[in-house]
Amino acid sequence: MSTSADGELYLAKSLPDALAALAERGREGCPLAGGTWIMRAQLRGEKHYPAYVHIGRVDELRTLQISDHDLRVGAGVTHADLARFLLAYPQFRALAQAAGNSANPQVRNMATIGGNLCAAEFAAADLVPALLCLDAEVELGSHAGRLERMPLSAFLAMRGKFGAGTLLSHVLVPRRPRRSTHVRLPLRKAGDYPVAIVSMSCAVAGNGSFSDLRIAVGSVDRQGRLWPGLQEKLAGRPLDPAAAAIAAAQALGDLSARDGVDAPGWYRLQVLPALVRRAVEDIRRGN
Repeated sequence: MSTSADGELYLAKSLPDALAALAERGREGCPLAGGTWIMRAQLRGEKHYPAYVHIGRVDELRTLQISDHDLRVGAGVTHADLARFLLAYPQFRALAQAAGNSANPQVRNMATIGGNLCAAEFAAADLVPALLCLDAEVELGSHAGRLERMPLSAFLAMRGKFGAGTLLSHVLVPRRPRRSTHVRLPLRKAGDYPVAIVSMSCAVAGNGSFSDLRIAVGSVDRQGRLWPGLQEKLAGRPLDPAAAAIAAAQALGDLSARDGVDAPGWYRLQVLPALVRRAVEDIRRGN
């Protein structure tokens, strides 16, 4: 443990140690891993927490495991390590693209999957829509010894409402024979972050049509989300990029969009049909 004028930093040695330290510090404590979000807090006009619990050296949170059933990713795994690991597993292509293209190389080498999912104010998080379209779940550990597992969509809706001493520990992604892709539109004035994202996964039926389709949108609204209206429009239809773009334009009313310094909300919506078209083109190529 170290202290300074800026507050306390506790170096956790294990997951139970981290959970105990967070519970002890209550609302004044915050987990710290890669630090890429926290280090820019003052630029966003946010105050630092009085205490941080550093979890970047906790081995349990840095594991990457693959089984016949799922992919298990520790919350402390970096984007760069995740992208490299997934090169051998094409069924997770959308997640590999999201991790490997997010931000810039310097950030990818530091930023963790847990931090990406827990940064509630970071609308442009690439991993959120990629994981949503792959039906990911998360595991939460607590100082009380409880282990809770829930769909990622449920976790996103509850961010900020968990008690002290609760920590996202792992992300689990089902391993299924699916095609997936992750397309994004960065603008120069947006820096390294996209103004709109479309992530898509599906099985392809014997007649060449969409089956078990999942489409997620990121960086458009304040939080990544699934697009069920477009999923319904495309379910069972041929893998036709032009028709998918038309359907996306017709389903834009399902979505809300945020205004930002990088792009207005109307522009984020306007570019989505083109991103959907690109996604279907990639899926049809049989990635």
